[in-house]
Amino acid sequence: MKLGIMQPYFMPYIGYWQLMHAVDQYVVYDDVNYINRGWINRNRILQNGRPDYFNVFMQGASQNKKINEIQVNAEPGWREKNLRTLRGAYRKAPYFKEAFPVMEEILACEEKNLAAFLLHSLQTVCRYLKIQTKLILSSSLEKDISLKGEDKILAICELLGATKYYNAVGGVELYHFSRFQERNIELHFLETNPIAYAQFDNAFVANLSIVDVMMFNSAEKIGALLNDYTLLSGELFEGDMRGRT
Repeated sequence: MKLGIMQPYFMPYIGYWQLMHAVDQYVVYDDVNYINRGWINRNRILQNGRPDYFNVFMQGASQNKKINEIQVNAEPGWREKNLRTLRGAYRKAPYFKEAFPVMEEILACEEKNLAAFLLHSLQTVCRYLKIQTKLILSSSLEKDISLKGEDKILAICELLGATKYYNAVGGVELYHFSRFQERNIELHFLETNPIAYAQFDNAFVANLSIVDVMMFNSAEKIGALLNDYTLLSGELFEGDMRGRT
């Protein structure tokens, strides 16, 4: 069984969905600490040819709290503002009529808990893109909560019976091939290949939210893009410690 584990992000870039699509089960890592100015509650869209942020407004956000301990702001104004922003940015995009209702459904979600709100957004996009991977909240698993880092990931792999663990290539410094091998788990890193598509008449801006991809590409085309990556064996990085301890 192929397993991926990642924090929940708000409408993340296509590499996140490639990882989710590549595995059989995907653990949404919601019982780890929130990171200020990260991607958990925000992402970037194309505004007038340039990247610009759009956000989930929160209450009581702190790096001293876990993601599933933070609440979504109950005021409706930020949701309406996001929809106005998206409509203004993408109303002339070729797949606006198909993609905009997806965002309306996501922003209409009344989940008060940030992790639950983000899980709903992931599930909604998965339905649109026909991603069949099973999503599991990390907080729902009975595990040793004293474990940290790689030890915690290994414990989740063993708990769910994973034979292969996939991670984004940005995490090569966090994991050791030999430690996974000792537990009969294959470690692989997924690297997104260069992806470009037409964004009106602008020079292409890479690594924007999946919202941008959905506005300019059909669901069928995105289905092909989900497989446009290179899978690297963790063994390739075993000798490159890169400051690891």
